[in-house]
Amino acid sequence: MAKKTFEQSMKQLEQIVQELESGDIPLEKAIKKFEEGVQLSKSCSKMLEETEKKISILLTNTAGEITEVPFKPEDESD
Repeated sequence: MAKKTFEQSMKQLEQIVQELESGDIPLEKAIKKFEEGVQLSKSCSKMLEETEKKISILLTNTAGEITEVPFKPEDESD
């Protein structure tokens, strides 16, 4: 099975939350869905941490210091 993307994991997590909030599923299934949601949440957190590390590496200057650069979306004009 291929590794899910962050977006796929988030979409699945949102579906699980909707199912749990509906209250229309049996307790045992709800527990399994909750466990699945916790695993997805951990996976998403790990992906975000890895991405943050990559960004930090990219922003490290020649002196080895991390420089903060304000984020500007591409569609934002000055």
